[in-house]
Amino acid sequence: MATYKEIKGVTVQTKDEDPVINAGSWSAGGNLNTTRQASARGTTGTQTAGVATGGNSGGSMYGQTEQYNGSAWSEVNDLNTARKSLASCATSNTALVVAGGNTPTVKADTESFDGSSWTEVNDLNTARHAFAGAGTQTAGLVFGGSTPTAVANTESWNGTSWTEVNDLNEAAGGVSGAGLQPAAFMVYHNQHEVWNGSSWTETTELNTSRTHMASTGITTASLVFGGENPGGSARLANTESWNGSTWTEGNDLSTGTYFNSGSGTNTLALNFTGDPGPGSGTNTSEEWSFPPATQDKLKEGMIFLSGGTTLKGFGKAAGIPAATWASGPDITTARSDAGGSGSSSTSAIIFGGNVPPTTANTEQYDGSSWTEKNNLNTARSGACGLGQSASAALYVSGPSAIVEQWDGTNWTEVNDVNTQRGRAGRGGTTASGLIFGGGNGTETETWDGTSWTEVSELNTAGSYVSSFGASSSAIAGNRYQPSTSPAYLQNKVESWDGSAWTEVAEMNTARAEMQGAGATGGQGLIAGGSTNGSTEVANTEAWNGSSWTEVNDLGTGRRNSANTSPGISSIVIGGTGDTNGTEEFQADNALSTVTVS
Repeated sequence: MATYKEIKGVTVQTKDEDPVINAGSWSAGGNLNTTRQASARGTTGTQTAGVATGGNSGGSMYGQTEQYNGSAWSEVNDLNTARKSLASCATSNTALVVAGGNTPTVKADTESFDGSSWTEVNDLNTARHAFAGAGTQTAGLVFGGSTPTAVANTESWNGTSWTEVNDLNEAAGGVSGAGLQPAAFMVYHNQHEVWNGSSWTETTELNTSRTHMASTGITTASLVFGGENPGGSARLANTESWNGSTWTEGNDLSTGTYFNSGSGTNTLALNFTGDPGPGSGTNTSEEWSFPPATQDKLKEGMIFLSGGTTLKGFGKAAGIPAATWASGPDITTARSDAGGSGSSSTSAIIFGGNVPPTTANTEQYDGSSWTEKNNLNTARSGACGLGQSASAALYVSGPSAIVEQWDGTNWTEVNDVNTQRGRAGRGGTTASGLIFGGGNGTETETWDGTSWTEVSELNTAGSYVSSFGASSSAIAGNRYQPSTSPAYLQNKVESWDGSAWTEVAEMNTARAEMQGAGATGGQGLIAGGSTNGSTEVANTEAWNGSSWTEVNDLGTGRRNSANTSPGISSIVIGGTGDTNGTEEFQADNALSTVTVS
């Protein structure tokens, strides 16, 4: 047997302390002296030099100002006019401009802070509240807000007076933002706009829609956290980081809150004040930071001995329960009951299906869009797609015994299956494959790249068989069986070991008309389906070789969809419930104990 060093070229390291994930996380900061929400929102200093100004709690308005030194908050002189829902412009705790507010009448008042006291200066042109600011005491910007109706107004501050400049693209109240003139950003719902010194441009949307959130940083490196969902029914703890092109979900705040404020950067930030509900305000703060540069970091594919005794690994396979579904682009031909193949959530192919009528269309996905390819020779639906590549696939059976093989360009008819059937389960590749069940039967056949061979049958017959795996290791999940009552609640799972089927642990939710993804029978996913033949469900379950775990649901309930690729990076396509939509599933890296034999 080859050693790890012979395979990988290095020995397994021993670690006295486990490396850590190089990701930001929140930890408790010092408590404010005054409990409140809706304090000034905008750029209000750094993580170790933040400023909390104004706000309210219950029916009381506050003018209190507090400064943070990295561990504790100290009270300084109050605002001249107590108010809530203010905007601010600052880069340190000694240079701050605060404007607007609600007392409860909307105000245009502006006050300047010199590090110890407040001085009234020229008013805003448009009185408002629930808006945000960016910049400094001498070069500021405020935008959005409510008068009380939402506005898009943007005003620029030169240290003396406010000037109306170009508006946001959309009116928005409850906004957040930050940055330094001449660059700033605004976030509201999913909306993300960037200011270039003269105008606003809409750019990549947030992953989680929300209002009244906090934000920190600059236009190329920012952080948003907390907020309220658009329906106003939940306070959120979600944190997202912006790198100049994409938003990435990070670790949540310890407590969901909105009307919160923030200061700092996207790597060293401070969250303070806010409403954790209902209408209570808070005096807590949280600090966002990354592990020290000197601390050993986990890298994908790492394997090591923890404390010299326990073998551990770090990778995506262990992270399936933490993964989520994200919407992808629509397919060109909406359909259900199609076949699919793929190697990842960014490389897949879909073919055949029911529009209606039955279609022969083939489409390929490159991670950003779907492209029409050459059609099947025979249009059909209810057949199963077999393969784990976008350049090689089989479309097996359906209303006939026909099998077609895809070579990346064209479909070619190959040898028929021995038993004609529709909606069978499948596993493996175009060189070594497996189909089972379908047509309410139990037949199992293996494919060697040329012909089909009948092997041991399933223990329980059925069609619409959910499945994943390889020719030597596969899972036949829940299935539809007309003889049971109710037919759609058949909950039988069987494992294939290359020669026979064995019943294993049942799924948590009995249903049929699902699809699965996974390279072997030892690990995979099954998503969607129906419990009654008419209502689509979004449930997703992960299999670890011995049991099923409920993981994050699909965004849209669907059944009879096409599902492709290994389970740690898969894509669900079309299906009844969302015939042209796609969703991508990507697991996070996770640290786990490695079992060897």
